[in-house]
Amino acid sequence: MTQHIGQRIEAYYQDLPSHERRVADFILAHFDDFAIYSAADLARLTGVSKATVTRLFKRLGFAHFQEVREHARELRNLGVPLVTEPGHTVQAFHRHFEREQANVKAMLDGLDPDTLGAIAQAVSTADNVVVMGFRNSYPVALHLRQQLLQVRGQVHVLPQPGQTLAEELASLGDRDVVVVVGFRRRVTSFDRLMAHLHTLPCSVLLIADGTATSARQHADWSVICPLDSISAFDSYAAAMSLVNILASAVLHEHLKSGRQRMARLSHHFEQLDELS
Repeated sequence: MTQHIGQRIEAYYQDLPSHERRVADFILAHFDDFAIYSAADLARLTGVSKATVTRLFKRLGFAHFQEVREHARELRNLGVPLVTEPGHTVQAFHRHFEREQANVKAMLDGLDPDTLGAIAQAVSTADNVVVMGFRNSYPVALHLRQQLLQVRGQVHVLPQPGQTLAEELASLGDRDVVVVVGFRRRVTSFDRLMAHLHTLPCSVLLIADGTATSARQHADWSVICPLDSISAFDSYAAAMSLVNILASAVLHEHLKSGRQRMARLSHHFEQLDELS
């Protein structure tokens, strides 16, 4: 991909005529829902002529308005960070809260209780649980491991720093569960990894956003967590909420043994004086 629209606006911004700069400001402030506007809407909402809107797009290297909208849609799908409206205004806080709520609701609406029960049972009874994540997915994978460790042992996170995967995956059996966290923008080998896991005897859970369409066919279960945000960066509120729900469901599969493990952990924390 060549320069995205935010980079193009930044490159030309100081030299833009005031009317075109007004349109550019509007685009950046409303990039998240940009697809709902027409060129006429932009002209009306910014108080400029439609010709001004057209001149700005041509200056930025777009042949027509539809090309701009397609470009914006592609950026959102890829998760490319784009600076939009200031994040410290009351309006921004309100829109942020609404979007976070919508993301969590969409995740929950797509999570069937029977599916969650099947996942929780598999994770709670597995000999080994392997949690995998790359780049921005790694912190979510790490947090999931940390939560599951409160409930059960033998929870491993991959990849380990500086290590390859083959040695770890070779020993997986039919009583093991692999949880793959795969949010955009994924490493280029991600689909190959999912296809390889599909050939192994283990069960596979995929936690991803809606762009992981090809990877879903290789998973036994998949849970979609929207990442939509009003800011330049993806939101992981739905993903972290899912971690909470999944860990809690696993605990309730074997509540007595889970509570006993949590009590043992508390004892060790006290003996080692590790936590304040």
